[in-house]
Amino acid sequence: MTAAKSRLSAHDDTAKAMNYMLKRWPAFTRFLDDGQICLTNNAAERALRGIALGRKAWLFAGSDRGGQRAAKIYSLIVTAKMNDIDPQAWLADVLARIADHPMHRLEEFLPWNWKTRAVKMAA
Repeated sequence: MTAAKSRLSAHDDTAKAMNYMLKRWPAFTRFLDDGQICLTNNAAERALRGIALGRKAWLFAGSDRGGQRAAKIYSLIVTAKMNDIDPQAWLADVLARIADHPMHRLEEFLPWNWKTRAVKMAA
């Protein structure tokens, strides 16, 4: 790509695209080092589509803090959905158990860990 770019004008759109990619090469090739990283972010964008469509309806969250809390809750719900977990069941279980749960083990409540725990409990 560097050799091909050197034959183009610096103002050429293709050269600009190549420069963009070359400057961010580690980020563009990160998925090659970790098989858990998706090649695209299409799944994340699809998951956030409902939030983007409802943005006008949710324009007034009451305050900036309210908006930040809503964003965190939406993120958790979408994460549960992306892990094939019923968000309502997950959230109900987490809220019922979190008060008595040790703080240093909160990662057990993350949807991907909760799913593993739920499968073990059912077995």
